[in-house]
Amino acid sequence: MYFLQSALFIYFTSTFNGLIKYMEQNKQLAEQTLYWLQQLNTNNIEEKAIKNINELKNVLRFNEYQYYVLNNAIISDNEYDALYKLLERIEKKQPELVTKDSPTQRVGSSLNEGFTTVQHLVPMLSLDNSYNADDLKDFDRKAREASKLNEIEYCVEPKFDGASISLIYENDLLVRGATRGDGVEGDDITTNIKQIRSIPLSAPFSKYGIEQIEIRGEVILTKQNFNKYNNWLEEQGLATVANPRNTAAGSLRIKDPKEVARRNLDAFLYHISYMNKYKLQNTKYESEPIALENTHAAQLQMLWNCGFRSPEKEKKIIKGIEGVIKYVLDFEQKRDELPYEIDGMVVKVNSIELQEKLGMTSHHPRWAIAFKFKARQATTKLLNVEYQVGRTGAVTPVAKLQPVAIGGVTVSSISIHNEDYIREKNLKIGDTVLIERAGDVIPQIVKSLPELRTGKEEDIIFLKECPICKSNLFKEEGEAVWRCINIECEAQVVEKIIHFVSKDAMDIKSFGEANVRKFYELGLLKDIPNIYNLNFEKIATLEGFGKKSIDNLKAAIEASKQQPLNRLIYGLGIRFVGETTAKTIANSVEHLLDFKNKSEEDLQQLEDIGVKVAKSIHHFFSNEQNILMLQQLESIGLALKNEKKAIVAGGLTGQTFLFTGTLNKLKRSEAEILAEQQGGIIVSGVSAKLNYLVVGEDAGSKLEKAKKINTIKIISEDEFLKLIE
Repeated sequence: MYFLQSALFIYFTSTFNGLIKYMEQNKQLAEQTLYWLQQLNTNNIEEKAIKNINELKNVLRFNEYQYYVLNNAIISDNEYDALYKLLERIEKKQPELVTKDSPTQRVGSSLNEGFTTVQHLVPMLSLDNSYNADDLKDFDRKAREASKLNEIEYCVEPKFDGASISLIYENDLLVRGATRGDGVEGDDITTNIKQIRSIPLSAPFSKYGIEQIEIRGEVILTKQNFNKYNNWLEEQGLATVANPRNTAAGSLRIKDPKEVARRNLDAFLYHISYMNKYKLQNTKYESEPIALENTHAAQLQMLWNCGFRSPEKEKKIIKGIEGVIKYVLDFEQKRDELPYEIDGMVVKVNSIELQEKLGMTSHHPRWAIAFKFKARQATTKLLNVEYQVGRTGAVTPVAKLQPVAIGGVTVSSISIHNEDYIREKNLKIGDTVLIERAGDVIPQIVKSLPELRTGKEEDIIFLKECPICKSNLFKEEGEAVWRCINIECEAQVVEKIIHFVSKDAMDIKSFGEANVRKFYELGLLKDIPNIYNLNFEKIATLEGFGKKSIDNLKAAIEASKQQPLNRLIYGLGIRFVGETTAKTIANSVEHLLDFKNKSEEDLQQLEDIGVKVAKSIHHFFSNEQNILMLQQLESIGLALKNEKKAIVAGGLTGQTFLFTGTLNKLKRSEAEILAEQQGGIIVSGVSAKLNYLVVGEDAGSKLEKAKKINTIKIISEDEFLKLIE
């Protein structure tokens, strides 16, 4: 524990400059954060925390808000966890210090047995929809006629593609969260709502004189967290999920709150449906309540000020419908740049007084309308199912579809993952299916439409034999994937070679998938070691392989022998071992073959190596054929020794780096190695945890995203080279 605390304090000191900005904005809480991190090294830390328990809770709330609402963390995950565990220890020893809004009260200690139906304070109505400019003009005409105004001021905000929720706060505490249900009643999901860290457990509504308030919003799953969750499902051998919206909605009704927390849901709160103010003579607050302007925009600002992620930053106030039309049409063009899914824009009359005057129908308010973007879903026919074999032997069924245009592309094939997925989606050959392609998300089948069946549809009978080598398939207990376990299966051999030469592995340029398949089919390539003794005389006789292309391929193959050990490990295609895990295990040994003598228990001692990954690594190094292959590679000249293990961390220890665009003086892989040699950490994407974005020529979306996060230092290649001197 002392080592962890020391490491945390060293890391925090290195990122202290990042705190300065926040200290200017919220000086007291930022200073308290620094204080508590420093106190982690002291002997009487728990005694201090007991005396200042409320301050510690406020520090944790402050950092939750920075991370989950502002997407701008000022301390690391480990630092937050250390403070959180401190609070947890104290509350366990002295339960009387636990309060309902304590950060530790988010995770439930047991499973919910069911959901109670509760009534909303105000019915949750739907929105009227519009699909073109004429619909918006008609909405505006009716609003102007009813209000007798020549021009109306509107508040325009994104229409979040998630699951609707209703929250009630009383005396500043969250007392209930509910689903929309039928609009009048919904399911009480308070425990699950508490797992969403962008929803505060307490909020200072009393500053505005508000005793009770009901807020409406949308629970979403960001694109990044959606992809992370699907990657996790794949690693577990489970079926992936089709889209963020359905996953967010389904998460709210899961009975295990810890599983809800795993999914990293988010929430936008965008409407106040009910407010009950304190009677002034009974209020316990000394100062007069903060006056609130009677507009929707002001309410969004209040929610933001109270710690909610409202669309305060996304909204736009526009006078007149023509400006609204231009704005929503322009916004549609950049929807894919957002970190979350939206399916339109919501146009609301900004004046609350005018909203009340316009009123509502039994179905929707007359003062708001949703402008829906072009559909990302379509229906088509499932014509057939084919099967692919991957490098780990996983047999994946692929649905062949009647081609259909959706989201700007024509879709004719979609992975349907595994046998369980087919059963869960109730898929049959000949079915009409609903498919979806949202932004950069891979197309997925949302559901089949059994009501459109004619009786001619056929059941999908999953293969019992490998479609390539005809070996019997095997399914490990607890997994959903059937596998071919014949390691000589042609499909696996080819896929493993393709992976080995790929950019993120050994990076053998000019040796792409097409060439691997061609050489294999012609008998010029049979396995991974064979890459290093190709018959170039025969290759020279092939069409398209002149002297220059062969020289380039030879040079690339020879250069790959100098790749660091972690790239070789990743290139081996060990199941569950990605790029980050490959670096972890590379730095744990002097020589790769040392893993022959390591048990599963030894491997589990490594950072982030769990039971499943340890078992996979142990299985790989227990296979004599794999050991023979590695010995062959070493004799050919590949480095199986860990040359980086002895490197001492430099002046960039703990700092995170990401490179984008084309570098002129270095290859990107060379730049990454230089950063790592100084103790830097290479990350894969832009987030608040990124310290440096190194920008080359033709930088794209990563640069634009980084500009929106104030803590990221955007530097040139020359500035990076000066940094590592």
